[in-house]
Amino acid sequence: MNSTQQKNYALPIIMMILLFGMISFVTNLAAPMGVVLKNQFGVSNFMGMLGNFANFIAYAVMGIPAGKLLEKAGYKKTALLAIAVGFIGVGIQVLSGTAGSFAVYLLGAFVAGFSMCMLNTVVNPMLNTLGGGGNKGNQLIQVGGSFNSLMGTLVPILVGALIGEVSKANITDVYPVMYMAMGIFALVGIVLYFVSIPEPHTVKAEVSLDKSPYSAWSFRHFVMGAVAIGVYVGIEVGIPGTMMLFIADPSTGVANGASSAGVVVGTYWFLMLVGRFIGASIGAKVSSKTMLTVVSGLGLVLVALAIFSPVASKVSMPVINTGAAISLGMAEVPVNALFLVLCGLCTSVMWGGIFNLAVEGLGKYVAAASGIFMMMVCGGGILPLIQNAIADAAGYLTSYWIPFLGLAYLLFYALIGSKNINKDIPVN
Repeated sequence: MNSTQQKNYALPIIMMILLFGMISFVTNLAAPMGVVLKNQFGVSNFMGMLGNFANFIAYAVMGIPAGKLLEKAGYKKTALLAIAVGFIGVGIQVLSGTAGSFAVYLLGAFVAGFSMCMLNTVVNPMLNTLGGGGNKGNQLIQVGGSFNSLMGTLVPILVGALIGEVSKANITDVYPVMYMAMGIFALVGIVLYFVSIPEPHTVKAEVSLDKSPYSAWSFRHFVMGAVAIGVYVGIEVGIPGTMMLFIADPSTGVANGASSAGVVVGTYWFLMLVGRFIGASIGAKVSSKTMLTVVSGLGLVLVALAIFSPVASKVSMPVINTGAAISLGMAEVPVNALFLVLCGLCTSVMWGGIFNLAVEGLGKYVAAASGIFMMMVCGGGILPLIQNAIADAAGYLTSYWIPFLGLAYLLFYALIGSKNINKDIPVN
C-alpha cells in the first residue's frame, strides 16, 4: 500500500477506531444499566443483570454465523450490517424508555449484542488491512484497543452522573448516552458506505478427500481454554457490574451513591487500560503462562480481601472524574471497592494470555478455534447473572465467591490445564 493510498484511507481508519470504541461503549452500557432497571422497575439484582445477559448471550447465537457472513459478504458489507443492527438495538433501548418496558429494553440489549459480536469479528482484520498489514496494521489495532478501553472507562462514569438520585433512576435519564451511540453508528455507517475499502485477500482451503477425524475440540488444552475464556469474560464483567450495584445501594453509606459508583467502576476500566499498556510492554519478555499465573493469583488475593473486609471500613481512593475535562479526583468508598477496582490490573491481560495458551500447537485448527472463542464470550452474561442471584440471596460481597472460583480455575489452567497433551494429533 503506497503513501497515496494510505492518505486516502485516513478517514475510514478513524471510523474503524470509533467502531472499536463502540464495541466497549455499548457492551459496557449493559451492566451499569442494572442500577436503572433495578430502581425503575423494582426488580432484583438478578433481574437488573438480565440486560447484560441478553447482550452477551447473543455471542453464543451469532459467533459462528458472523464468521460465515464475513466469508460470504466481505468486511465492508459485514461492518455496515453490524452498524445497522447496532443502531436498531440501541434505538430499541431508547423506545423502552418511552414505553417504560423492561421487556423491550431486554430485546434492545439482545439485538445490540448481535451487532457487537459482528463488529468484533470484523474490526481487527479491517484495521489491519487499512493499515497495510505488518507493523502499521498492528499499531492501528493497538490504537483501536486503547480507544476501546477508554470508552469502557467513560460509560459507567457517564451513566452514574446522569442517573443522579438512585431512587428516581429511569431509562430516560440515560438517553444522552444512547443518542451518542446512535449518532456515532450513523456517522460511521454513512462514511463507510461511500468510501472504497480494500477487502483482505482470503485464501480458500483446498477441499481434501480425506476427512480428518480431529478438530479443535480434540485438544484438551483448547477445550479447557475455551471454558477459561468464558470464565474470564464473566469475571471481567461481573466484578465491576456487581460493584456498581453495591456502591449505589443506599445501605453501603456512600454519598451520591450512583455518581460515586460510576466513577469508581470507571476507574476499574481505566486500570484495565493501564494494565494493557504494561502487558504490551513486557509481553515479549514474559510468557503467557507466567503472566496468567501472576494475575490470576493476585486477583484471587484481591477478591478474597474484598469478601472478608468489613464494609464499615471506608477509604479515599483516586478515581477518574469527567466534567469540563477528564481529571483525577477522590471518592470515599468501602475498602472492599478499592480491592475490586485493583482487579482491573489483573483482568486487563487475561484474554491474550488465555488465547495464546489455548491455541498453542493447534496449527490448521486455529481459525475454527477463534470462532469458538467468540461464542464463549457469552460467559460475560452467564456468570454475572449467577453472581447477582447470589447477591440477592446472600449479599453483594458473598456473591464475589463466583469471581473467586473463576480466578481459581484460571490459575489452574495457567499452571496445569494449558499443557498440550495431544501432540500426536496432526495439525498440518
